[in-house]
Amino acid sequence: MAEKIVEQQASGQAGASAKQENDGMTLSALFGIMRKHIITIIITFFVVLGAVITLTAMSPVEYTTTSQLFATYNDSSDGTANSSEQNSGSSYIMSQIKSYPALTTTQSVLQPVIDDLGLHTTVGQLKGQVSVTNPTNTAFVNISVTNGDPAQAADIANAIAKSLSSVVENTLYASGSHSSVKLSIVQPAISPTTPSAPKWKLNILIGIIGGLILGVFAALLKDVLAKQIQDDDEISEYIDAPIIGRIPEVDLLNESKPVVVNEPGSPVAEDFRRIRTNLSFLAPIEDTNCRLIVVTSTGASEGKTTTSVNIAAALAENGAKVLLIDADLRHPSVANKLDIDGSAGLTHVLSGQASVKDVVQRYWKPNLHVMPAGPKPPNASTLLNSPIMVELLNNAIGRYDYVLIDTAPMVVANDAVIFVRRGGFLIMVCRRDQTLKRDLREISEELTTLDLPTSGIVFNCARESKKSLERSNYYYYYSDRDKDHRKKRRFSLNK
Repeated sequence: MAEKIVEQQASGQAGASAKQENDGMTLSALFGIMRKHIITIIITFFVVLGAVITLTAMSPVEYTTTSQLFATYNDSSDGTANSSEQNSGSSYIMSQIKSYPALTTTQSVLQPVIDDLGLHTTVGQLKGQVSVTNPTNTAFVNISVTNGDPAQAADIANAIAKSLSSVVENTLYASGSHSSVKLSIVQPAISPTTPSAPKWKLNILIGIIGGLILGVFAALLKDVLAKQIQDDDEISEYIDAPIIGRIPEVDLLNESKPVVVNEPGSPVAEDFRRIRTNLSFLAPIEDTNCRLIVVTSTGASEGKTTTSVNIAAALAENGAKVLLIDADLRHPSVANKLDIDGSAGLTHVLSGQASVKDVVQRYWKPNLHVMPAGPKPPNASTLLNSPIMVELLNNAIGRYDYVLIDTAPMVVANDAVIFVRRGGFLIMVCRRDQTLKRDLREISEELTTLDLPTSGIVFNCARESKKSLERSNYYYYYSDRDKDHRKKRRFSLNK
């Protein structure tokens, strides 16, 4: 991670052109989308499978049976026909039999069946139950009937076979003539013992395959239509910067003290120490021992102030002299986040109403100093661009090891650019389900145009890995409020 930051400083935006070449969907990107939207895939899969099972269960049970006929040439001679006549008769049968499937479903064939069996149906309804085929290059006619009653299906199939044979032999030709084709029932239909529909195995297989396909499609569609960043892997698609920290969404971050101060043994405190380590690889400003860290975000409510105060506490914990400046004059938050007096601050210094020593406050440790923003001024941009701000920064850089500046979100104002141009390193805070892809892309393009690289990304509200959390429990201690929960958990594990 630290090596990436060093490479970022050396190469600037050199990777931007390479990123454009990899815009196509790769197999690894597809699996990444599937992993990110695994819940959507699972829900879609079970909805589709459940719908298929429900429709299959609601489908009526049907039985299918088949009666088979064979066509022969009905020669009226005394049986002394020569081979030429036999060949001619065979050709005639093959030409005629192709029309028998259509003939079978006509009224002349089906109406006698309805009358003989006393069926309460119409020719059109009975036609829907009948399927007739003539296998290619054969003299067979297969009559299949589907019905909810297996015995009735067999009776109908055999009755249709007899009716077709009678029509072909007796009524297809003019009076006084005889048919040259004779249909014989070679395989009568029998009552089936197993239903032909619904086809449970086939339908469930279709449901499984269809559920997986639709699940993947739903995940891809959700990813395309999503306006917010859902995973830290997406960030590299919009801005060329390394991830220097992933902060999970925990209640400890909502309190009025940094987690490094309030719960130093918690996993999230260790996450901020990881960021501290990564920041230590940034090069100090030339001819100084100070690193100027500018913290911003794309939009509001992404956790930049929470990140700023916790990074400042983590740096001070390690013994560094740290100054945290609330330069978000449009919406000051540092004083409220630390529960300190914010009535006097940077605004008074920049407007000449107070000196730096009058507004800087010590917090937690002697080496951690905080400069609140003070009241909101009407001309924030003018004050931050003033010579007094330049002098303030130069003095701070000469006295501290780290100067952290909490600035306004980039979509509100580009105040962060002012400090980055003076040697600062830009740290962008992005929040899952909050940072807009469009805003991140536009800000990245603006920074590229200004030739100002982003030194690192802190991904806020990152999804936690349950396995890593279980393993990390060995290393961290917890506050008293967590003891009861841990006792209950140990008790349940020993049961």
